Amino acid sequence: MSIAIASRKTFDMPMKDRLMEFLASERFGRGFQRFIKSLLIPFVAILVFLALWSVGASKVQTSLGVLPGPVKVWEQAMVLFDEHQAERVKEAAFYERLQKRVDKAVAAGKPQERIDKIQGRKYTGSPTFFDQILTSLKTVGTGFIVASLIAIPIGIICGMSATFYQAVNPIIQIFKPVSPLAWLPLVTMVVSAVYVSNDPMFEKSFLNSAITVTLCCLWPTIINTTVGVAGVSKDLINVSRVLRLNWFTKTVKIILPSAIPMMFTGLRLSLSIGWMVLIAAEMLAQNPGLGKFVWDEFQNGSSNSLARIMVAVLVIGFVGFLLDRGTLALQRAVSWDRNAIVR
Repeated sequence: MSIAIASRKTFDMPMKDRLMEFLASERFGRGFQRFIKSLLIPFVAILVFLALWSVGASKVQTSLGVLPGPVKVWEQAMVLFDEHQAERVKEAAFYERLQKRVDKAVAAGKPQERIDKIQGRKYTGSPTFFDQILTSLKTVGTGFIVASLIAIPIGIICGMSATFYQAVNPIIQIFKPVSPLAWLPLVTMVVSAVYVSNDPMFEKSFLNSAITVTLCCLWPTIINTTVGVAGVSKDLINVSRVLRLNWFTKTVKIILPSAIPMMFTGLRLSLSIGWMVLIAAEMLAQNPGLGKFVWDEFQNGSSNSLARIMVAVLVIGFVGFLLDRGTLALQRAVSWDRNAIVR
């Protein structure tokens, strides 16, 4: 009854008094603090960064002119978007003309083999900046997934078996520091020798980049998964023994849930390393993707090349950030302990 009376009194208060009471409440204070921390502070930091960039860039003279500032970079980003749209219009027009040729061939009673040959033609226009982003994402995703499927089981076995860990650890420590630039020539030669087909399912350039990413993504996941599994509480292991759980049930019900935080730390490290490795591999091997875009613009040497390279640099960083946040979101979805998540 008293609550109803209090709420009625609050409702009967003038709008100004109710607003002042809300602003003075603890709930508003907590919400305002969250707003400051999550939005306002990063926004101010970005503005400061843009201001320093704009002032500093104008004072740096290169062989291609003044280092581009934020405005110039934004202009080139819009140009790249317009080029992508124009290329899509050309592609649509090409397939429209191709369909007309197919219709004419069908109406003229041409053999089915000739019709299939016409339909099998593909648009051969140059890939745009956004096409190269998708190519890089597909490549790093493939390499990362393959690496995870290999590394997680190895890490689990290493954490559960000291003997297996002693056998595998020297191999891990030897190959872990190897640069991707050392792996790439070996991978290229092996793929060229082994992957021989008249109708290949994948391009060799895609396999070269994806396998290089895989080789560099293995080690953080193996190491962190091993540490996570080995660090499972002994009490939980004893409980599994008391319950006489078999190896599979103990792994799924006890080991994996306890090791998830460390496992995802390894996955996040592997994904970030894989993304960096991919860009370097694409630049070195001239494989399609963002790395090749940066290298081509560097070789082009036009007045807009620096700004376009800066666009690519910012996109590479932003995509890397999104990949990390996506992995973190996946960890939150599968983890039972939210407090153990490293942001």
